[in-house]
Amino acid sequence: MGVQVFSIAQEQPSDWWEVEALYDLCFAPGREALSSYRLRDGVDKVAPLCLIARDRDGIVAAAIRYWPIMVGDHPALLLGPIAVHPTRQGEGLGGLLMHQSLEMTEGLGWPRVMLVGDYPYYSRFGFEKLTGVEMPPPTNPDRVLGIGDWEGIEGAVTKWPEAK
Repeated sequence: MGVQVFSIAQEQPSDWWEVEALYDLCFAPGREALSSYRLRDGVDKVAPLCLIARDRDGIVAAAIRYWPIMVGDHPALLLGPIAVHPTRQGEGLGGLLMHQSLEMTEGLGWPRVMLVGDYPYYSRFGFEKLTGVEMPPPTNPDRVLGIGDWEGIEGAVTKWPEAK
């Protein structure tokens, strides 16, 4: 079997349906009922960090998105969702999108990133459990993870103030 080639690019508005279909395939029904989705409602995603991977046939194989949020009085990014098509899992695409997008965050003026996820998986990218950072319920505090400059940052996670 030959080497699979993927192209990584910024998600474009025309990719929306394909990316949403990938998220629907990879996540349980009702994913949009999660508290993290309330933080995204009416807020523009951080477009330069929202990446997709397409295979050589042009099919979306993986996608990652980021959203601006507030933690107390401090801006931060909420990473997610990230998904890899079930037929492409284990090929390193999720890691590739994580590394490429995380490398860009600070240069774009975002010194901290958080997510809600499995510590054993995300710790390999440098994420640590955040204490004193409170996601809206129902969120397991052990799944609230961050990377970047979190020193002295505490408080409730709230919607970005420039929401439409």
